[in-house]
Amino acid sequence: MPQKLIKKLTQTANHGRKQAFGAVMPARYLEGLEKEQVGLGKTVLITGASSGIGEGMARIFAKLGYNLAICARRTDRLEQLKAELMSRYPNIRVEFQALDVSDYSAIFQVFNVFAKDFGKLEKVIVNAGIGDSRQIGKGRFETNRKTAEINFIAALAQCEAAMQIFRAQNAGQLVVISSMSAMRGLPKHMTTYGASKAALAYLAEGIRADMLLSNLPIKVSTIYPGYIRTEINTNAKPLPFEVDAETGTNAIVAAIEAEVDEACVPSLPWSIVGQAMKRLPLNIVNKIS
Repeated sequence: MPQKLIKKLTQTANHGRKQAFGAVMPARYLEGLEKEQVGLGKTVLITGASSGIGEGMARIFAKLGYNLAICARRTDRLEQLKAELMSRYPNIRVEFQALDVSDYSAIFQVFNVFAKDFGKLEKVIVNAGIGDSRQIGKGRFETNRKTAEINFIAALAQCEAAMQIFRAQNAGQLVVISSMSAMRGLPKHMTTYGASKAALAYLAEGIRADMLLSNLPIKVSTIYPGYIRTEINTNAKPLPFEVDAETGTNAIVAAIEAEVDEACVPSLPWSIVGQAMKRLPLNIVNKIS
């Protein structure tokens, strides 16, 4: 990569990092928020909270003092998580609901139950998704269709349900978990997955534009995680710039708390990689991916 481009991308990444986190690392930033207990009396709703990034975010938000409205298909995991967090943080409230996001009507029902139960939702994190896609033209349409529907149509339903609540409250923060795979069209098994995450990112940007146009005090944040090692991908081969679950989820929650419009996380190197992916020829992007 040309040295001028590297310098430019580094400057851009560092500027974005300073804007988001006040020029401090996410872990240190979160330590300050934990001391302040910034979430006291506030509620965050997280979908797909039974494992992976969703579970990790729930743990960090609990540490910050937030009440938790968590949902996923595996209620046994949610029940265990609730018991653990309430034991560790007795001043917070944790409630869970079973939710399969492929059941669109259930999304509205569960979100509304949480909103009524807690009285107000400060944040809704659209996190539930799947990564099982296949190369186009290899006879795996049903697999790709399911990925597209869960990662975009089900996410659309979650955004719709959340925004109805936020519009009624005239406040709130909608957070969507996209992916660095959304930066460019990617080959092989990443094609449909990346496309679905790109569609989600554009959906969030459209909602953000609507909030600006309507002059409503509702924040919309799009998070682009890089490679984060969780129990879901424990057996996967090592990936470039991957980080452990704690480092990754710290970066995600820090970006959410900073109420950024968009953030690649962890900021370094992914802000630089993201800029490179948008500018480099596709054959080079293929090698990076």
